[in-house]
Amino acid sequence: MQSRFLHTNINVTDLEKSVAFYGKALGLKEARRKTAADGSFILVYLGDGETDYLLELTWLRDHPQKYDLGENEWHIAFRVPDKAAAHALHTEMGCICYENHDMGLYFIEDPDGYWLEILG
Repeated sequence: MQSRFLHTNINVTDLEKSVAFYGKALGLKEARRKTAADGSFILVYLGDGETDYLLELTWLRDHPQKYDLGENEWHIAFRVPDKAAAHALHTEMGCICYENHDMGLYFIEDPDGYWLEILG
């Protein structure tokens, strides 16, 4: 059996706010979008421009409330070319939620509460 990673999905409550956050915080750009004919959902796929791997943001019309992330014991990791510059940007954005200096990493939190690991 051979497989290849394609995408990770997260559900969001404010699609445009999330697209803007991922664009500013991580430089992800919209690769494609699918809108249901009845308007019940919108899928936006964000890419890094380097790999084929995508982050799928799903907005559901009939789910306006915050999502229950449980204990939020999972995350998506990103490697950045200049960790000091990324840290400065994320500090300015006020989205750093946890730092582990011993391991040389930190986490930022998106508008829906998902944690994203930042590595240099």
